[in-house]
Amino acid sequence: MWSNIAYYATLAFESVIGIFGIRLYEEPRYDIVARLGDGVEIRRYAARLAAQVELSGAGQAKMDDAFRLLFAYIAGANQIKENGGAKIAMTVPVEVRMNEKLAMTVPVQVSETNDAVRMLFYLPAKFSADAVPKPTDGRVRLVTVPGETIATLRYSGSAEDSGARQSELIGILKESQWRPTGTPYLLGYDPPFTLPFLRRNEAAVAVAEAR
Repeated sequence: MWSNIAYYATLAFESVIGIFGIRLYEEPRYDIVARLGDGVEIRRYAARLAAQVELSGAGQAKMDDAFRLLFAYIAGANQIKENGGAKIAMTVPVEVRMNEKLAMTVPVQVSETNDAVRMLFYLPAKFSADAVPKPTDGRVRLVTVPGETIATLRYSGSAEDSGARQSELIGILKESQWRPTGTPYLLGYDPPFTLPFLRRNEAAVAVAEAR
C-alpha cells in the first residue's frame, strides 16, 4: 500500500511542478551530431525500448484512449513473471507522428494516420527486453525502437503548431547536408496543463547525411 501511495504522490508532485515546465522525467540519451542555424539539432539515438498502442480511428479521443492504456500499463497493469504488477516511472518525450496523406507537416510516442493512432511510451533505461514488465492488456505491446539519427527543431507553445514547425524544419534541412528519410513528427515533453510559453515541443524527422 505504501508503495502505491508513494508512487501516486510522486506523480502528483510531478504534475504540479509540470505546470511551470519543470521536468523530473527520464529522457532517452542521445549524442548531438551537429547543430544547424535556427535551433536545429542533429541527434543520434541508440535503440530503446518502448510500450506501444495502436488503435483504429483518428482524432484526439483516440489519442486520449491510447494514453490511458499506456498510463495504466506503467501504473501497474503489467506483470513481472508471477509477482504481479510493477510501477514504472514516466519518461519523456512523447513522440507524435502525423502520417496523413497531406503535405509534409509532424520519448510517450504518438503517430496518427487517417485511420489509426499509434502511441509509444519510452521505458526507463534500466529495463532490458527480456526483463521488462509484461502488459496485461493485449492492446499494449513492447517494441524496440531502432537506433536512428534525427533532426529536431525546438519550440514552445501549443502542440497544435506542430504542422508549421515541421514544415519549417524541412525547409531548414533543404539548405543543409542532411536529408529527411521519413515523415516529420512531434516530440512533446510536457503535459497539456503546462503553461504554453514554458512548454518544450520539438518538430522532428529521421535524417541521413547526403553523400
